[in-house]
Amino acid sequence: MNQPIKSRPESVVQRQLDAYNAKNVDVLMAIYAEDAQQFEHPSKLLANGAVAIRARFESRFKEPNLQAQLVKRIVSGDIVIDHEIVTRTFPEGTGKIELVAIYEVKNDRIAKAWFIFGEKTLDLKP
Repeated sequence: MNQPIKSRPESVVQRQLDAYNAKNVDVLMAIYAEDAQQFEHPSKLLANGAVAIRARFESRFKEPNLQAQLVKRIVSGDIVIDHEIVTRTFPEGTGKIELVAIYEVKNDRIAKAWFIFGEKTLDLKP
């Protein structure tokens, strides 16, 4: 019997990053498990389940300048840690935020994600 080929966890997370940058919520949600959870590290629940995660992404994708740039990736088993610089539109203006995202990949899908939000810098006004 042929076993399905399992994706490497870093490939799953890269597909997620690509879909995020393309603002493709349908592709993105196919990468998250139905019962996935997102947290602000260590344990503040941001979204529980696909419906809540989709709503977070749909809201974020309204930002015209949204773009995540991967700085470094670390992989250990089913855990993938991305250090990113994310360009965003904040309530107080456009800018960038440093982010560490920790993904737990199970059965070729993201099961849990934890985010550590770093320094936010706003663009200088002309």
